[in-house]
Amino acid sequence: MRHPFRIALFACALAATALGVARPAVAARTAPEFAGIATWQNSKPLTMRQLRGKVVLIDFWAYSCINCLRTLPHVTRWYDQYKDKGLVIVGVHSPEFPFEKQEGNVRDAIKRYGIRYPVAQDNDLETWDAWDNQYWPAEYLVDQRGNVVAHHFGEGNYMEMENATRTLLGLPRLTDEKAAGSDKDAPDFNQLGSPEMYFGSDRSKNSASPEGSDKGTRDFTAPSRLELNQFALVGRWEIGRDNASLVGARGEIRLHFKAKKVHMVASANDPVTVEVLVDGKPQAPVTIQASQLYTLYSAADYKDHVLTIRIPKANFHAFTFTFG
Repeated sequence: MRHPFRIALFACALAATALGVARPAVAARTAPEFAGIATWQNSKPLTMRQLRGKVVLIDFWAYSCINCLRTLPHVTRWYDQYKDKGLVIVGVHSPEFPFEKQEGNVRDAIKRYGIRYPVAQDNDLETWDAWDNQYWPAEYLVDQRGNVVAHHFGEGNYMEMENATRTLLGLPRLTDEKAAGSDKDAPDFNQLGSPEMYFGSDRSKNSASPEGSDKGTRDFTAPSRLELNQFALVGRWEIGRDNASLVGARGEIRLHFKAKKVHMVASANDPVTVEVLVDGKPQAPVTIQASQLYTLYSAADYKDHVLTIRIPKANFHAFTFTFG
């Protein structure tokens, strides 16, 4: 089975203005059916055939994906505003990591982010493949006859997608971006200088620890100086295919980044409160347990900094760094 790599989305997000317009599909096609859905949440099972006569927005997402989480407020607003006017939204939750397949984890995320529309758990990525999708997030707009008439990959261009939806619903187009909802949390991709970084051996290319990024357990050290967009582990860690797990009594992660926000997808067997320092200055500590995205640092500018995470006990698992 082909497994999607979310790292491709960073390039898509950077080019959202050029590539992400809610443009007509190259050739109108019948919307593929949902396939291999493990669980439906907020709804009984649905089919595209039974949704004929409705305008349908399909939103591919994953709950640990920062790009998806920044898109969600727009998608949930569209549902609230247009659900009584003929719009159906289906969130297709297509996981990147094994913990995103767990029904309880997805249910908790649905509650945490105020999602009231149907969510289909596409655990084996069969619907992802049926739609030939390649990105998180991705929206596909389906008309009343069941044809895919527009799509959007990545963040941004929300008014264009909303206007495409309104046109299908017979509503006048919006001309004021404020009416389409603010996008205050969107990063400035022209200033953001760090890509998503992975800890697992399958996709690790930003690790600067001289001990390497191959699978296995060993003691790690950090170089005296980290180049921009490098991270290093300190202490005894086990490298798996999609994460790094602290097995020593304590450890550190050091990161050189350029962004105004730093997020980490992480988990811990038991709650662990980590120290966070930026350029040696203590930040608010962060308590980690559930497998999800955590914000470690937030500022008002896009300067480059060195971040240090001090972890006081074993069984801490790091998956990715993401930025905003």
